[in-house]
Amino acid sequence: MKKVFTLLLVLTLVFTTLVGCKKEDGTDKPGTTSDNKGIAKEDLLIGFLYVGPIGDQGYSYAHDLGRLDLEAAGYKTKYVENVPETADCEKSIRDLIDQGCNVIIATSFGHMDWTYNVSLEYPDVKFFHCSGYQTGDNMSAFFGRMYQIRFLSGIAAGLKTETNKIGYVAAMPLAEVVRGANAFALGVQSVNPDATVEVKWTNSWYDPAAEKAAAVELLNSGADVLAQHCDTTGPQIAAEEKGAFAVGYNANTFDVAPGAFLTAPLWNWGVYYLAQMQQIVDGTWEASNYWGSMDTGIVSLADLTNNCAPGTKEAIEAAYNAIAAGEYDVFDGPLTNNEGIEMVPEGSTMSDADLLAMVWFVDGIIGSVPKSN
Repeated sequence: MKKVFTLLLVLTLVFTTLVGCKKEDGTDKPGTTSDNKGIAKEDLLIGFLYVGPIGDQGYSYAHDLGRLDLEAAGYKTKYVENVPETADCEKSIRDLIDQGCNVIIATSFGHMDWTYNVSLEYPDVKFFHCSGYQTGDNMSAFFGRMYQIRFLSGIAAGLKTETNKIGYVAAMPLAEVVRGANAFALGVQSVNPDATVEVKWTNSWYDPAAEKAAAVELLNSGADVLAQHCDTTGPQIAAEEKGAFAVGYNANTFDVAPGAFLTAPLWNWGVYYLAQMQQIVDGTWEASNYWGSMDTGIVSLADLTNNCAPGTKEAIEAAYNAIAAGEYDVFDGPLTNNEGIEMVPEGSTMSDADLLAMVWFVDGIIGSVPKSN
């Protein structure tokens, strides 16, 4: 999880770094590493830093499932919960290294700078940072193209709504969250052009009370379907209590709101973790910047429930196949923002650099993106 960018310059660095890490065929280009010597599996100790509690049924929970995948494969791990996005992050990393960890995985955007600082001091430790862009000789960055799955989940919401008012509880005003909300809204519009998506911000990654309060506000304003980019099941519970419907996030939480739950975009972090640890064991690991598509398995959509409208499965399968085949991109033009300004011309598609800089809402979203301080 992540903190808000404070300078436009930082955004520029994001684009430069990620675009520079792409080959001409669009695959990830490895960086360099200080040591290609393999490490036996039994000699690896992998330390995880989570921004929230693993019991949140959200983002940290999803990462912890990936950690458990590693343990099931015979790797040894440690983890620290509720690691703040401050200098205290460095202390948590050093504590893990002092306990013998020779691999560090930091899972929040706001951990990035602190992780990079420590990586410079420990060249023999392998570092991974989720959702950021900073890399080094012994530090990789990684993420997945969740916006593709957000689009698919928007189809489920667009077919289900009867009021044509859909609510979206959003955490922090970062490009990642904006991109996801836009992809969701475009998925909604692909099957229901009359529907709108209203966004409410909580300005926190993990705040159960604020998340549910934002959901209630959206429901009271007429929304009959909710979606979320936040860490708890509060919006789903609110939807259940109001007789509405909900798209979750991070975990299949049908049991929490069985009368409301439609589906949920899911992270499958173990796909990445297992592959990277095997490379370390084999001595082939190199630091890189990874942004995996849905065909890699790092992102997926939870099974559709019987709460979904008839035809949802078929519509989602058609969209999935078109995206997977390269026949369609979520952010193909023409696209205008919700102020009526054309942002992507017809015949064009947004580049990765543009996606990583997205701080505007598409037409059909009610709300605005707060400016960074």
